Amino acid sequence: MREASLDKLKAFLTLLPSMILVGVFVYGFIGNTIWTSMTDWGGTGAMALDPEKHFVGLENYIDLFTGFLGGNFRQDLVNAVYYSVMLLAGAVGLGMFIAILLDQKPKGEDLLRTIFLYPMSLSFIVSGTIWRWLLAPQGGVNVLPKYFGFEPLTFKWLSSQSAILVFNWQDILRILAYVAAFVLIMVGVFMLRKDQAKAVKRWLLPGIVLGTLVWVFGGLIPDALFMEEEHGFNLATLGIIIATIWQYSGYTMALYLAGFNGISQDLRDAAMLDGASQVGYYRYVAIPMLKPITISAVIILSHISLKMFDLIFAMTGPDNAATGHPALNMYLTTFRGNEFAKGAAIAIVLFLIAAMFIVPYLIGQYRQQGRR
Repeated sequence: MREASLDKLKAFLTLLPSMILVGVFVYGFIGNTIWTSMTDWGGTGAMALDPEKHFVGLENYIDLFTGFLGGNFRQDLVNAVYYSVMLLAGAVGLGMFIAILLDQKPKGEDLLRTIFLYPMSLSFIVSGTIWRWLLAPQGGVNVLPKYFGFEPLTFKWLSSQSAILVFNWQDILRILAYVAAFVLIMVGVFMLRKDQAKAVKRWLLPGIVLGTLVWVFGGLIPDALFMEEEHGFNLATLGIIIATIWQYSGYTMALYLAGFNGISQDLRDAAMLDGASQVGYYRYVAIPMLKPITISAVIILSHISLKMFDLIFAMTGPDNAATGHPALNMYLTTFRGNEFAKGAAIAIVLFLIAAMFIVPYLIGQYRQQGRR
């Protein structure tokens, strides 16, 4: 018993320096950023040696989501959602498709795997510069049809002012509630095969109730909370989304290919003997077994989509509002506008969005470890 206590003490003392460093330089700085976001640090005297800071509570956050000057941030936030959704769908889907093709062991598999994985080794600045040339209005992919006897394209990949899926910002709470209800219902439908009672009680019923409440009482939410302004999916972001998918589909390919190679050949042969086709094997056997890899890819890519500052900066510059991103907005607000408190508030918003992806994943991992 004494030796066990001594071992625990030694382990604690060994970890103590790392715990102190992480506590100060990670959580301490996060806490300082939260405090800064609740002050009025900014304006003409922001760069003084001893600037005046006054506590203003959540005023900066309120201005970002409801204030007149926060319109650019709100559009950037909408852009970030589309960046994340498109990156996840494109990189995960394309990476899985390439991994399935390479899992068939074609000739030149090693060379093909290297070619597909190579873009990941490039920095966002390098790939952003390359794609800026490729998507130039008067060159790149727009002139390719000329070499086949067709008219060149005129689409403005990085500067288009057109938008689709436009919605009123006053409806944002209702939209989010409908999305949450839809997700709950879809998860419930998926879980019906495993446990009907649990699926109905935990997923389907809450989703139906939430959707009904929003449909009946959603209009009672005072529109005065949010400004009446239109936001949508700017087509100028397509070029950035294509570049990001190109860069990270190889990464997801490597994850899935490693997972496919880790599946026992005996299991694959048994599935084939039972009459499974190639499509059936991947749909019902291989891909469901790689659920942890899919979750990890979603977490990592979601985190990457919130840090697309350098790619956007390289492709469109800092002043293209159509392709804006909260990370870029934070940089401009903090270091070009000297509004340090508002920049800190944007940083905390991004931090909370990232936590929405990471915290549930960590909780699930701890629960799995507790069951073992």
